[in-house]
Amino acid sequence: MQRLTRLLLVPILAACGSARAADSPEQVRFFEEKVRPVLAKSCLGCHNDDTKMSGLSLATRDAAMLGGNRGSAVIPGQPADSLLVQAIQRDGALKMPPTGPLPAEEAQALAAWVADGAVWGEASAGRTRATASHWAFQPVERPAPPAVQNAEWARNPIDRFILAKIEEKNLTPSAEADRRTLIRRVSLDLLGLPPSPEQVQQFLADDSPDAYEKLVDRLLESPAYGERWGRHWLDLAHYADSNGYSIDGARSIWRYRDWVIQALNGDKPFDEFVVEQVAGDLLESPTQDQLIATGFHRNTMINQEGGIDYEQYRVEAVVDRVSTIGAAFMGLTIGCARCHDHKFDPIAQREFYQMYSFFNNVDELGGNIPDGEGPRRQMQPLLEFGAPAQFERRAALEHQIEILQQELLDYQEQLEKEFDRFATGEDPELEARVRDVLATPLEERSTVDRGTLARFFSARDAAFEAREDGIKGLRSEFPKIESTMIMRDLPEPRPAFIHVQGDFTRKGDPVEPGGLSVLPPMPKNPTRLDLARWLVSEEHPLTARVTMNRFWQRYFGLGLVETEGDFGSQGTPPSHPELLDWLASEFMRQDWSMKAMHRLIVTSATYRQSSAHRDDLTKADPSNRLLARQNRTRLEAEIIRDASLAASGLLTKTIGGPSVFPPQPAGAGQFTQVDRQWKADEGADRYRRGMYTFFWRSAPYPGLALFDAPNAQEATTRRNRSNTPLQALTLLNDQTQTEFSSALARRVLSAEQSRDERIRYAFETCLARPPRPEEQQRMTAYLSSMLDRFATDEKERAALGSQTAEEAAWTAASRVLLNLDEFVTRQ
Repeated sequence: MQRLTRLLLVPILAACGSARAADSPEQVRFFEEKVRPVLAKSCLGCHNDDTKMSGLSLATRDAAMLGGNRGSAVIPGQPADSLLVQAIQRDGALKMPPTGPLPAEEAQALAAWVADGAVWGEASAGRTRATASHWAFQPVERPAPPAVQNAEWARNPIDRFILAKIEEKNLTPSAEADRRTLIRRVSLDLLGLPPSPEQVQQFLADDSPDAYEKLVDRLLESPAYGERWGRHWLDLAHYADSNGYSIDGARSIWRYRDWVIQALNGDKPFDEFVVEQVAGDLLESPTQDQLIATGFHRNTMINQEGGIDYEQYRVEAVVDRVSTIGAAFMGLTIGCARCHDHKFDPIAQREFYQMYSFFNNVDELGGNIPDGEGPRRQMQPLLEFGAPAQFERRAALEHQIEILQQELLDYQEQLEKEFDRFATGEDPELEARVRDVLATPLEERSTVDRGTLARFFSARDAAFEAREDGIKGLRSEFPKIESTMIMRDLPEPRPAFIHVQGDFTRKGDPVEPGGLSVLPPMPKNPTRLDLARWLVSEEHPLTARVTMNRFWQRYFGLGLVETEGDFGSQGTPPSHPELLDWLASEFMRQDWSMKAMHRLIVTSATYRQSSAHRDDLTKADPSNRLLARQNRTRLEAEIIRDASLAASGLLTKTIGGPSVFPPQPAGAGQFTQVDRQWKADEGADRYRRGMYTFFWRSAPYPGLALFDAPNAQEATTRRNRSNTPLQALTLLNDQTQTEFSSALARRVLSAEQSRDERIRYAFETCLARPPRPEEQQRMTAYLSSMLDRFATDEKERAALGSQTAEEAAWTAASRVLLNLDEFVTRQ
């Protein structure tokens, strides 16, 4: 019967395909705005063309009507008989999605869509694809803020866009958060650090009408602002201190991280910020800082394993750069077009390789640029920083080594003629390999061949081994010269081709640099510099939108476009499209000033709302997409560490410099191919902010990985936020947390004299508020019990590193405060 049903559906499908012309614009818009996002979010993960759980794909209208193992999922005009509607209404055997019922509004939209004929938008009878008419590809316009009833609530145009949607639902915005909540919220958001008790009191004592605005201005001028927002950018750049893959050797690129911090603190216009990172090396007479900036695209992984195909991993690095451009600036999954035309967005495979060709000319192997006086040498991928005397000393050593190496080669040639004198038969396998090498012409011998000969003669001839040791000795005298990885193009362009099915060994048609046809055109014969300027041109519809959406996401937990990494057809449309365009246009109108946009958002009434739970909003807007209140968010991995350091008084506020090694659990790096020895720093470096922690890609610092820091293998547009028991255990028992707790205890004891005053000071320091009466009582009782315990247990007191029972008791109390949900949450 099921097979017969499918056969009967074939002519129906064809008829539905031919009837597409009757689809109204309103039906198409309803599908695009109300239906497609629900299918993408809740259905396509399991029911797509590749997976087809229960034989069902919902990737196209035809597939949905054809159905799966249970029959047709969608019968246009008959929602009661459509399995899709039955499943989401959960009134039969099928209950979908398995994670729980859809919000009522989404379920109703799907049922209404089926009842109205199940119009599928663009290409109704075929694969769902965005076209040039897709909202994200339209020019950025500047809409006028809408009229609202409660106009006095709005502090700037942002609020009118938000309030208009709230009033449409007959709701009201939340009251403004109290001042203590506000200063802690905006300090964590702008600086990644909690306010000190003194800063809180200063703000509370300022009764001027613009007290909050003055606070925001002070925060934006703090050097910690660049660290906080620089960390967000480093996620996109997938910055790390190692090369990745199995060997995962260390790399020196921390000067790029410092450039990002300095650029943000100096409020470098975003268009310049982008151009210098994508193509700073191609600017006329580039400065040292502009070269350092190109480290953005040198954060790709490098495979150092023996026997690899170098070209394969060079190609992977180029592909990574194209995908990063798509994610960081355009919010498009360009990488999906590597093997074939993009299934859902108007990106052809040829266009992927046109973008690829911009980066195909990058020199991955070049030499160095000394940062000394005199003429600048030809640009290479490594920029070095050293005194002229250091470069002269290295050149002299290299010359001596060159002479000694030639002498060693000449001597080896003599020994090769006397091979039989060294062949004793003790190691027949090695001797057989050496004979094979000797039979190979000199010019055809590989590096491995030469190494085999060197090991053989070094073990059997003392003179050969003196000579080798002499070269090693000279190498050990090389001066240590700091460097950073940068970009540089080859003198002669490397030809680029389409890779058939994404296979770099199967070259298709040749391609030249170019953009995407759905976006504004580039100039003729474009360079990587043209690409950079194209990305931040005012005609480009994506970069400003994507960037402002990402800023919004940092302040509210979700972007106006929830799928911040996908502005294509499979992403969700913006919850407030007019606001997104207004923000993008304002960003450009403000000459791409990032600080101006941060100030605009955090001074809005929308941002300043309380995050307190409201029953009316839970029912009307369970995901808080209307933003009738603020959202609570758990602090990011680095900020949890930074907040603890700040509260304890241990924080080292030095900006920039080489990455550091705070304590980590023993053996954390021993499960990788190369045992990562980790010698914990002492002194000031031990207490640097989390963003300066040395990050091995193969063995990330556990305290960061545990709290969802990205693995730095690809551009990360949004961090996940998990909640596990291991996180709580770490905050309570980790060595670093115990150290922070002990320091906080000493800080509290030295700041106040009475127990009540000390409890208040501890709460003010950690939570920016005094304790509530019941909290005061519980903390008093806890301290009393701990004091009795440590007064008689000297061994346990010593384990905490405490000198007295009082200090040990306060260390225990500090561990409680630093482990509170409120401490690791931005309200």
